Amino acid sequence: MIENVKTYRIVSSGRVQGVGFRFYVESIAEEYGIKGYVRNIAGGRVETVCQGEEKSLDNFIKKVKKGPSFSLVTDTRIEVINDSKEYSKFEIRYSQY
Repeated sequence: MIENVKTYRIVSSGRVQGVGFRFYVESIAEEYGIKGYVRNIAGGRVETVCQGEEKSLDNFIKKVKKGPSFSLVTDTRIEVINDSKEYSKFEIRYSQY
């Protein structure tokens, strides 16, 4: 794994399901060269696992916190993932709840 690559797990709460949030996240991931996935999780939240260079991740996270125009992000929880898994692309995953 490249040294300056980081991986984060973001959990977004608020009006984030059924408003195009996952598609929005996928499009900004492509814009910033971010790998990982986004999916709906229980409790009306959205989980994003993102991997990339720190500067790109900073810009990506700022946009995830804002969300698309039809959403209303009320809380964003971010944690560092310290595993060595390397993602090859960014994808929308369908929830398993």
